[in-house]
Amino acid sequence: MPSAPWWRSAVVYQIYPLSFADGSGDGVGDLRGVRARLDHLAWLGVDAVWLSPIFRSPMADFGYDVADYCDVDPLFGSLADLDAIVADAHARGIRVLLDWVPNHTSDRHPWFVESRASRSSPRRGWYVWRDPAPDGGPPNNWTAAFGGPSPAWTLDRATGQYYLHTFLPAQPDLDWRNPDVVAAMHATLRFWLDRGIDGFRVDVVHGLGKDPALPDDPPELVPIPHAALNDHESTHAILRALRRVVDAYPGERVLVGEVYLLVGKTHASYYGRGDELHLVFELPAAVLTPWDAAEWRARIAHVAATLEPIGAWPTWVLSNHDTPRHRTRFGSEARARAAAVLLLALRGTPFLYAGEELGLEDAVVPLARAVDPGGRDGCRAPIPWTPAPGHGWPAEPWLPFAPEPARRNVETLRADPSSILHLYRRLLAARRASPALRAGDQTLRPAPDGVVAWERTAGTDRRTVLVNFTDRAVACAAAGTVEVASDGEGEGRPYAGTLAPDQAVVLR
Repeated sequence: MPSAPWWRSAVVYQIYPLSFADGSGDGVGDLRGVRARLDHLAWLGVDAVWLSPIFRSPMADFGYDVADYCDVDPLFGSLADLDAIVADAHARGIRVLLDWVPNHTSDRHPWFVESRASRSSPRRGWYVWRDPAPDGGPPNNWTAAFGGPSPAWTLDRATGQYYLHTFLPAQPDLDWRNPDVVAAMHATLRFWLDRGIDGFRVDVVHGLGKDPALPDDPPELVPIPHAALNDHESTHAILRALRRVVDAYPGERVLVGEVYLLVGKTHASYYGRGDELHLVFELPAAVLTPWDAAEWRARIAHVAATLEPIGAWPTWVLSNHDTPRHRTRFGSEARARAAAVLLLALRGTPFLYAGEELGLEDAVVPLARAVDPGGRDGCRAPIPWTPAPGHGWPAEPWLPFAPEPARRNVETLRADPSSILHLYRRLLAARRASPALRAGDQTLRPAPDGVVAWERTAGTDRRTVLVNFTDRAVACAAAGTVEVASDGEGEGRPYAGTLAPDQAVVLR
């Protein structure tokens, strides 16, 4: 029987390059900074790293407005710097994923500059252009994701037509019905695959296929950005073609999709029949699910019920560059520690967001320093590396640090075996050592109110996981030795039958 692909048992670590580490001394994170800190990732024990966008960009949306898909923005460094990261990461057994943004480009991309030059431009059909409505307004009632509710259309007065942008006006949507767009975008994937990139996180993948009639959204849904409503059948043929591009390369290259729909089909459909995305983020866990046992039990059961029948593999995430950090959402370090056990012991591929291993909260960003059009600056604060002034950054970083950087930094927490950083390292080591935790089956077990319990099994290897979501001690029957405890208590000893408040354990 063939072995499971690497990404089914991997732990992936997301780096937001602007905020990870500064190698040039200008206060902005860059690729040389990432390369200099790869040993931290190897020590932690992750299997892959995902770099948020590093392509050339005017930075209207901090890299999610791409002006050249086949080059590195000078803000981050050069192609040679990225090649060096790939080589050094691979030497450490760490794979590298890039953030690929196929729904839209920058309005400064040469493709769009040519497209808007005239109605007869050869690239006019590369983007979504429409005549005004009879009243002269936008072609339909779709709203944009930022600055809303505002129209997802901007009038180009020179040519008298509107162009579609489901995000900022500086991010015009590509028209994936155009075969020239498909060929050009496939070529950008091959450019990076040829350079040894191991896969891609695909941004707003559910936006690619659009109803060619561009019908109005239902009036009651208009306050919701169209980006969270778009779910057209044509997307799936696009994804199957992307999958063929990636699967033509050796080494089990992977496509990980961002699918966040507030109305419409579940994201399970984006796995196709095993021929579309390899992985799809379980974003409701990072956006909608509070620190509540009943909610989490229902979420875990829902994921199993929708994905297991189609043979799809879950992808769990608690924090990322778009949402408040889970330490901030859940309210305490004890809960953040228990959440680490939850994330890393569930069946599926977990994604960590840089800084969660430090227990970081969101930064408090004064209005004068706010820069993100989507209000997400707080979760993008710089990573503190040392307790010294500057915290390992040679110049004042582009955003303020999260609270307590003199204590919550890599150097200080690495020196403390009881820290949350060491908890993450123990959890990752436990996963590597256990076939059950890496890729085993999962069964929810009965548990007292306020506790979620499940069992992971692979052959004779078995682990039981208990998570207490309450602020009180709870008696919970289970047998085994405590392999990992979120608070470190009782590790290496038989489980005593009671969970401390906000405690999670893995029993062997």
